[in-house]
Amino acid sequence: MPKSLTIYTRKLDVDLGRKLFRLLKERNWEFYEVAYARFAAKKEKTNVVYYESGKLVAQGKGTQEFVEFLLEPEVLGEAGVGYETVLNPDLLLPRLGVDESGKGDFFGPLTIAGVYVNESIVNQWRDAGIQDSKNISSDKRMADLAEVIRKTPGCVYSVVPIGNEAYNRLYTKMRSVNTVLAWGHARVIENLMEQRAKMNPAPVRAISDQFAKDKNTVAKALMSLGKEIELVQRHKAEEDLAVAAASILARDEFVSRLRKLGQPYGIEFPKGASAKVDQVAKEFVKTRGADELEKVAKVHFRTAYRAQGLPEPPKTEWRKK
Repeated sequence: MPKSLTIYTRKLDVDLGRKLFRLLKERNWEFYEVAYARFAAKKEKTNVVYYESGKLVAQGKGTQEFVEFLLEPEVLGEAGVGYETVLNPDLLLPRLGVDESGKGDFFGPLTIAGVYVNESIVNQWRDAGIQDSKNISSDKRMADLAEVIRKTPGCVYSVVPIGNEAYNRLYTKMRSVNTVLAWGHARVIENLMEQRAKMNPAPVRAISDQFAKDKNTVAKALMSLGKEIELVQRHKAEEDLAVAAASILARDEFVSRLRKLGQPYGIEFPKGASAKVDQVAKEFVKTRGADELEKVAKVHFRTAYRAQGLPEPPKTEWRKK
């Protein structure tokens, strides 16, 4: 974990949670109430929340010190922070990371990004705070980190935005979000492999989140150059620095394009899918028409049906085979 990182999450079992609670009590941390939390405590520059789910979240400028000098030695009995590359040398391997943004957002495009990292880049980012974009709540912070990534010497990147009209055409043709994503991931990997001459040393693998049940979904979509590199798909791939950097570039591109998308209409389109999104979508259709919706939204979402007053398609019941 970089020293400048101000958030840390980890799963703790109940016994370890109790042990942490006792230690914080002994050290005069101030406890307070948080919904769905077993306990929450704060002291100086650090806030710690232990949720009923077993998830521990530490935030604040003192996060590094809390984890390194209290949580790890006295609760977990291990040393990880600051020793990541020693414990896992693969973190220094030259590799590509790929991630997307906008998949769950009704308004706005789907953006896929890829980033090449090597040992030098990993070391340059040690104190930069590069992390999974889902842990970054500020759009400005996202933009600042995206700029750091783009300006890092030796870093090679590619961003593929799929605008709403193109996305809707692709979805109509492919009939699957995962197939559209697979095409986007393959396109980004191909774009990066076309820039291999800028990468020193050459990447040994490409890493992405496993968004499809069948790993062959992406493998089959790979283009000629993409087939020359090992493809690794795994859950929580954003824990890898290269994928985390890609997630930041993808989200920054999404946020930027979403903002510009609303300007001609004098609208600030909301992110995600929510009651607020439903409300904005209904008002948009009412004032601009259903045809215009295809230019700004992913129209296979149920939100689009509700906005147009159409019956929603029946939900498909999922059964594990």
